[in-house]
Amino acid sequence: MRVRLRTEGDLDSCVRLAEVVHERDGYPAYLATDLRTFLSAPDALAAWVAEAEGQVIGHVALHRRTIPAAMSIAAEALPCPVDQLGVVARLLVGPEARQRGVGRALLEVAIQEARTLGRWPVLDVSDQFQPAVALYEQSGWVRAGQVHLELDGLAIEELVYLGPAPPE
Repeated sequence: MRVRLRTEGDLDSCVRLAEVVHERDGYPAYLATDLRTFLSAPDALAAWVAEAEGQVIGHVALHRRTIPAAMSIAAEALPCPVDQLGVVARLLVGPEARQRGVGRALLEVAIQEARTLGRWPVLDVSDQFQPAVALYEQSGWVRAGQVHLELDGLAIEELVYLGPAPPE
């Protein structure tokens, strides 16, 4: 398995991966009508894929922002301005590739890029995705708060996490 920057040519594979993950796990909770746009958000600082044997098995992106309430919680908890946050987003791992370190490897590359850019890594995740929550907590992320969202009648509780402190 290797992690590399995502290319335009990877997007069809990433969309198929997102469809499989949504069908299996319900993520993303609010299914965008255009998964290509969901995965290639215009505010992304970078995005990566994990691949094995020429197949995309995982995806992660680093964004400038997420929902305003989550950004506020993270900025107040650190404290630092919101423009110094790097939001880890769109973390997907195919069901067949789980429990092999793929999610952790993708998470680490996003953390490192945030630090390289002088940003503190943060993320928000629905409380219904307990395997993801467990990954973040086992990786040293700290819960800073919670946000309640209503999207087209769908109630979502988003947990806000701060990435681990940089090594000294």
